[in-house]
Amino acid sequence: MTYPGDDHATLPDPLAMKRYFAKFSRIIGHLREIASQAGLGNDSKSGGDDFGKLQLDLIENYLQRLAKTFTALSVKHLMAGRVSTLPLTLAIDRSESGFPVFQEVLMMANDLAQVERHLANQPDAARLKEEMIAYILSERAKPSNLQYAMSQRIYYETLKSRGLFFAQNHPQLIMLGSPRNGRRRYLIHWAVYDSQLSLPVIYILVVEDSGYTVLNEDQMRWPQVQAHLMAQSLSSLKLLTIARGFDVDFANLHPKLLRRIHVGPMYSHAFTEQTGPLREILAEVSRTEESDWALSWTTETLVSTRSETVPSGFLSSVEREIFDLDQYQPAAAEAGVTRLERSLILPVLPYQVLVDRDPPGFRDVRKYVVGENGSLLTGL
Repeated sequence: MTYPGDDHATLPDPLAMKRYFAKFSRIIGHLREIASQAGLGNDSKSGGDDFGKLQLDLIENYLQRLAKTFTALSVKHLMAGRVSTLPLTLAIDRSESGFPVFQEVLMMANDLAQVERHLANQPDAARLKEEMIAYILSERAKPSNLQYAMSQRIYYETLKSRGLFFAQNHPQLIMLGSPRNGRRRYLIHWAVYDSQLSLPVIYILVVEDSGYTVLNEDQMRWPQVQAHLMAQSLSSLKLLTIARGFDVDFANLHPKLLRRIHVGPMYSHAFTEQTGPLREILAEVSRTEESDWALSWTTETLVSTRSETVPSGFLSSVEREIFDLDQYQPAAAEAGVTRLERSLILPVLPYQVLVDRDPPGFRDVRKYVVGENGSLLTGL
């Protein structure tokens, strides 16, 4: 089912939904290793010796939360199409991202706010199992309505356990080592499910603090920092715009590194309507379900090379960051970043077809290949 006038579509049946989430389960399992091979685990210049491992751990945590969110969505919609009163409701963005649409993730926060009421009004799992057995024995039929009730209970219990990836995952702060030059150094991380692209996006910011109070104990600055970062968490904004705005709005917080990781889009001949070379490549290998997917992974990094003191008002000055934009890398400079790294994760069969055809737009994209035994081959 499609929605007139947009690029959203509901998955046609529970089997399609099962295949859809199985693809994501396989893909997410490889993403920490890909982040490591992409060099994120060795990035210590801007955050200290332990920064690389800390960053990988944070990325993995967000990916685990994303996997749990997809598990919750799969359970929530498990009985759609099997119970006559339930429409097919899980909508995916078939054109831009291949992920569930933003509204699906946004609705989970509303469900979480009412989770206690829903669980209190439902029989517990043991009672539902007893009623299902009794129904099967007496009616000689599938207890679809009871199965639906069980799926909803599991869904709300999953929400209650927390640790999910929501539409907004607010900034958190980690102190990085000992103060340098009398300044504290922090790693601030947060994530969003981008409402325009229906994609999960992870942000990492390293700042130096020339203020007097530890940032997350500062009742004035920390709430303002969190609100500012969430308001600027839009994929349509360049990192340079975000970093400069932060630098101007917080005189004693100095952004040294800003990183944004786009997880997706996901491409599949069975589920998405991608254009360009990938469409033909995935169509060619789609006869093998395990090979019918590819996932894009894009990392944008903006680094401050130095700072300078500039006038600010009458007889006063302020420190401003000078960010590194390499003019010898036009794509990165145009995007407002120091480095722009595009990667594609895909199985062996579509990779072989991609290499044979060698389309121009993919020559600068690093490829990570998932072998038939599930192992990840080195990026090529």
